[in-house]
Amino acid sequence: MRVEAFIPARYASTRLEGKPLADIAGKPMIQRVYERAKEARLVDSVTVATDDERIFKAVASFGGRAVMTSSSHRSGTDRIAEAASRSEASIIVNVQGDEPLIDPGLIDAAIRPMLDDPSIELCTLKTRITGEEEFGNPNAVKVVTDKDGYALYFSRSPVPFSKLPFKERTPAYKHIGLYVYRKDFLFEFSRFKPTPLEDSESLEQLRALEHGRRIKVVEVSYSPVSVDTAEDLERVREIFRARGR
Repeated sequence: MRVEAFIPARYASTRLEGKPLADIAGKPMIQRVYERAKEARLVDSVTVATDDERIFKAVASFGGRAVMTSSSHRSGTDRIAEAASRSEASIIVNVQGDEPLIDPGLIDAAIRPMLDDPSIELCTLKTRITGEEEFGNPNAVKVVTDKDGYALYFSRSPVPFSKLPFKERTPAYKHIGLYVYRKDFLFEFSRFKPTPLEDSESLEQLRALEHGRRIKVVEVSYSPVSVDTAEDLERVREIFRARGR
């Protein structure tokens, strides 16, 4: 089965406009993400899906592949669905464009269950929460799974609840927003209408659960470093400077 990774990228951003083109140690962020995705062993090809000519040209300038998509998409998933309609791959990976430090091994970890079990339509990742501050942070999305590793719920609230001190509680997990789809399911999902829980939590993945679909969740050891603000960008730049890259 052919696997293609797509990186949705738009220029407009509420908190950090133009962040795909933000310089990180001499390269635009989109290039950093692209190069990391290319290192995943189970990925056959990588494509940037954008609606902005500046991003398209930047990707072309470093020899990457990009496709233009509609500017009317309300989410990165919809943008990827349009781009994937031109792909020959049967498995589609959604790699967030704001994680220039993403570990290629994580991408492989999310793909592997799809190759091993044809019944899985959608796979994503989780990592254990080790601090109480993160557990209470609404920007850190929590996920609860069943005994077989399928999602029961995603929430910005601290779940699961417990009266015990944090270190004595049932382990809590943070969702990592990397998704792997069967292409047919991606097209179906993009046609689903937004759902009440999705709107309440502002979490698109709840749409799949509300429509009765299962999401496989793989546990990994990883602490994501996303770029959402100017402060995040400077922190990532410092990491690259420390690594001499």
